Amino acid sequence: MTEFDTDRGSLNAGLAIAGLLAGSVLLLAAGPAPANGHRNGRAAALPPRRCSRKRPTVVAARRLNRAAGVLAASVLADSSVEHYRGSFKNKAMYTPLIVSASTLATSLHGTADARPAAHWFRDATYLTAAVTGLIGTGFHIYNVGKKVGGFSWQNFFYGAPIGAPMAILLSGLLGFCSERVRESRKGTRPEIFQLPAGRTMAAVIGAGLLGTSGEAGLLHFRGAFHNPFMLLPVTLPPLGAALLGRAALAGPGQQHRATRWWMRVLAAMGFAGVGLHAYGVSRNMGGWRNWSQNILNGPPLPAPPSFAGLALAGLAALELMEDHPDA
Repeated sequence: MTEFDTDRGSLNAGLAIAGLLAGSVLLLAAGPAPANGHRNGRAAALPPRRCSRKRPTVVAARRLNRAAGVLAASVLADSSVEHYRGSFKNKAMYTPLIVSASTLATSLHGTADARPAAHWFRDATYLTAAVTGLIGTGFHIYNVGKKVGGFSWQNFFYGAPIGAPMAILLSGLLGFCSERVRESRKGTRPEIFQLPAGRTMAAVIGAGLLGTSGEAGLLHFRGAFHNPFMLLPVTLPPLGAALLGRAALAGPGQQHRATRWWMRVLAAMGFAGVGLHAYGVSRNMGGWRNWSQNILNGPPLPAPPSFAGLALAGLAALELMEDHPDA
């Protein structure tokens, strides 16, 4: 591969990252309207007839589709950069790009779909993403274990990130659960595998926040936490996970205002993290003038929005529990 080809490939990767991150922000801003005319727990001044047309389960499902899409966009951009840096040595390294791109497109379709029925193609795509995440985790564990020294801190720091494939698993899981919420019959409790949907999702998302925070903590520890902001993704998400766990165990009729507020903080942290990582890239030798190398070797720009995707899913679960107290 010539230097020209490398620069051109890096340029394409950079443009893809910028486009996908912009799409994630637009996906966040263009989310579905709140159910029953509610926004932030307050009733909006909408005519009753207009409010009654929106089924809370469909609105919650579309919010979960949106969250799955943000996660898929983060995975697509991040795996594109990381696997390009690895020169796609193993042809299986193309798999997460294809699957995450399909999941992102499927999530956009689900976000725009206002029908109260699951779609078989969305189900198939989301299940494929979940299985891909599990298999990818196995591949990354194998990659670390086969290095000299086996499962050592050195290999955990510089080998394939073990927790990274779990993001596409979470994206597929959120999307699949969104379809179960969407197809809930009117007047019945939304359920996922015969469990209350809102509380089940809160528990799953809390576990996802802990795992994502652990992955960020490992890489930030490698960087010696030289910037105080590097403490944010290892301190704020665990507290959010604890709040979601409390919401999952609480009885019906709770408002969970503090938890909702904390999910918004985590969403903002996820998107702000892109700017902080961009600053980290600028501190490498040559800064952004040497972007073709520093984007590949600096802090991963697409990684932080995974926190935003999980936080958006947490907000969807909380809103579902508010609309259906027994969920």
